[in-house]
Amino acid sequence: MPKVKVGDINIYYEVHGKGEPLVMICGHGANTELYSGFIPVYSREYRLVLFDNRGAGKSDAPDIPYTIEKMADDMSGLLDAIGIRSAHIWGASMGGMIAQQFALRYPERVRSLILACTCCGGPLGKLSDESIKFMKQRKNMNPKEMVEEMLRLSITQEFAEKNPELIQNIISVFLEHPTPTQGQTRQEQAIIKHNTYKRLSEIKAPTLILHGEADKSISAKNAQILAHRIPNAQLLIFANTGHMLLEALDELNKTTLDFLRRHRAG
Repeated sequence: MPKVKVGDINIYYEVHGKGEPLVMICGHGANTELYSGFIPVYSREYRLVLFDNRGAGKSDAPDIPYTIEKMADDMSGLLDAIGIRSAHIWGASMGGMIAQQFALRYPERVRSLILACTCCGGPLGKLSDESIKFMKQRKNMNPKEMVEEMLRLSITQEFAEKNPELIQNIISVFLEHPTPTQGQTRQEQAIIKHNTYKRLSEIKAPTLILHGEADKSISAKNAQILAHRIPNAQLLIFANTGHMLLEALDELNKTTLDFLRRHRAG
């Protein structure tokens, strides 16, 4: 279980496969365990880097203010530590916010950018009312209730009913490796302050934007804002698909791999 000291924290990370580096950034409260299904898909062609953000998983969770900018700096320090100068960057939800900030702060390090189920923050890029309500009520829930409510906002009911074993596995992963309370809270505070709207036009990396049409956490309207503001961005919205994009996983992987292959070095 490799860890590396970056600034004020120890970051847990994993590297799988060989090839051009591809970094996947977890969302709010998520950890590398939840991304394990991506390993056999992407490590065949890429050097896949997974890591736990500050506040989650096996990385440190200091009870101090977090910002999305700081979390982008964390990732930059991690890449320095493991000898990666530039990479394809893939971020989902909060991870997509970190990816935006990383592309703005370290443009020379981004070979291509994939933003999934995320937003630019600020007055135009908002979380849903249900998502904000969940954040406020989370402290009154036990861990199982919290995960179940999170999944209700992240997966369509039809998909959940058809895939009970998968849903139970996701619940088990969250409960086995719970995000510390202070990590949840500090990540939420960072999400609320996130705002890249005015700077999105500065992103020059080839960009693919993915979103679920039935996302209850971050409306698909946010994907349209990102696509409008980021020059030459490609947008794909999956029908009948929730925040975690599980309903469209095969199409998601195909679209992402096609995009990455088009933007390989040389």
